Amino acid sequence: MTRATYHVVVEHSGLGKWREIKGSDKGIVEYKARLQRKQWEEQWQQRLLKTQQQREKVRQADDEKSRKQVLLAEKEREKERLRQEWEDLKQSAEDQTQEARQKIEDVRHLLQYTLDVNDAIDWETIKSHAPFDKPRPSAPCLNTPKLVALPQEPNLKSKPRQDDFQPKRTLLARLMPSMRKKQDDAAESAYAGAVQQHQHECEAALEAWQNQCAAVAARNVAILAEFEQRKQIAERDHEAKCLEWEQENQAYLTQQAEENARIDAKRDAYQRKESDAILDYCEMVLGGSQYPDGFPQSFDMEYQDDSGVLVVDYALPAREHMPSLAEVKFVQSKRSINEVFLSDRALDTLYDDALYQIVLRTLHELFEADTIDALSAVVLNGLVTAIDKTTGNHTITCILSIHAKKEDFLKINLAQVEPKACFKALKGVGSSKLHGMTAVAPILNINREDRRFVNSYDVADSLDASVNLATMGWEDFEHLIREVFAKEFSASGGEVKVTQASRDGGVDAVAFDPDPIRGGKIVIQAKRYTNTVGVSAVRDLHGTVMHEGATKGILVTTANYGPDAYEFAANKPLTLLNGANLLHLLEKHGHQARINLQEAKQK
Repeated sequence: MTRATYHVVVEHSGLGKWREIKGSDKGIVEYKARLQRKQWEEQWQQRLLKTQQQREKVRQADDEKSRKQVLLAEKEREKERLRQEWEDLKQSAEDQTQEARQKIEDVRHLLQYTLDVNDAIDWETIKSHAPFDKPRPSAPCLNTPKLVALPQEPNLKSKPRQDDFQPKRTLLARLMPSMRKKQDDAAESAYAGAVQQHQHECEAALEAWQNQCAAVAARNVAILAEFEQRKQIAERDHEAKCLEWEQENQAYLTQQAEENARIDAKRDAYQRKESDAILDYCEMVLGGSQYPDGFPQSFDMEYQDDSGVLVVDYALPAREHMPSLAEVKFVQSKRSINEVFLSDRALDTLYDDALYQIVLRTLHELFEADTIDALSAVVLNGLVTAIDKTTGNHTITCILSIHAKKEDFLKINLAQVEPKACFKALKGVGSSKLHGMTAVAPILNINREDRRFVNSYDVADSLDASVNLATMGWEDFEHLIREVFAKEFSASGGEVKVTQASRDGGVDAVAFDPDPIRGGKIVIQAKRYTNTVGVSAVRDLHGTVMHEGATKGILVTTANYGPDAYEFAANKPLTLLNGANLLHLLEKHGHQARINLQEAKQK
């Protein structure tokens, strides 16, 4: 008897192994198979674990490598940042040092600067020849309207062919003429109906197409009409804008011509050696002189006709206006910058030398610009506004004064002089140390009395709510304006004077404001009008301000101003006060009055 044999094939795809297990006992064979599978699975899991561990080691190694690379990159970036910061600080220190040294050099060469330029006024260059800066309105540009396209003609079907309606003959129809005729009649009738239907459809299609064409044509007519309307509106608007532009351009050219005419008149007056024109000219010369930022450019002048002497009270810079920063150093160990300033001694030396240079420079500018030999000599008083250390208040001190004759001064070679020695050689008066702010007596003072001024009298106390300013006498009105502005300027130590009616030259009152920043000579005009003040009065005031060499002009009226007057005054040193402003100013100083223009017109 043959013994039964059992066999099982066991395999593991992961390990790539297989085995055939044989035996006579089925249970034992299956047991061995299970045992083999378990053994291979354990081997497989160990291999997977080992592989995973190896991969984890590789990943950790990669992570560590990446981390080190990131840290290295961060260190490189930080190193680069610090290097760049170092370079920036170093460059900043160098730039600031160069700027500081340049500022000091500019002060050390104040005199040399004026020797390189011609200080005479070129009258043509101060005229305005610029065209009107507002462009002429462009012609309207309207896009051509897009018309609706006509519909395509209908694609009509072909006319039916009679052959398509020929009857199919049956055997019976061939044998029977009556039946054949009946078939022919039916075919003829069908063909006639088809032809009629075809004609009807064609007519309907053509009618629909013609209706569509008519609708499109009507739409296009409407589009063209609407376009023509927009075109006409645009053209009218363009014409209006062009007219407005022409008016503005003409007003600009008129104003430009008036300004240029005033410059020509001032030049002609200067050529005639008129005193006021000479003062205006000298003020333009000194006003156009370029100085470092922070230096005051304020001065007052008086020209003496009989002697040809020009007296100048010139505002000199204070010691704190001098550049004191000498160098900016980069401290590498601290990665910072330190500012190094001039010593007090060096700053004092720089300051004193600058003042002597300014004096010589001012004399040179005035004499070189004097092309008509109007100046026989210049007396310059150097004034400094500084804090008095004993009182803590701002004081104005004359620290130097010089009288220089043009004939003697022009013989000096300023390019080679030592400023202080030149000043002393010209018999200039000043202490040996100008920075000490030691006061000296001016060689010659400006006579601030104006022959035009007359004694004033008070009017405001006689006012009450019943007084109509528009009917007040013109002389009382001018004195009232003087009085109210005197109260307005008294807080800052200013004064206001009334001029003679017969010689006022367009000036009703003059205010003197001592404020070193916003002060100066202020021209005041009073207009007791009942009608709107036009632009011509404002133009006249502007011309007076220029002629007087004033810093500002104020126009006061009992009426109001037109828009052209306000437009002209914009961006100019002019203030326009209407009747309401005047009443408010009176009320501010405790006075009551009223303005009734209609009542004044009836008188």
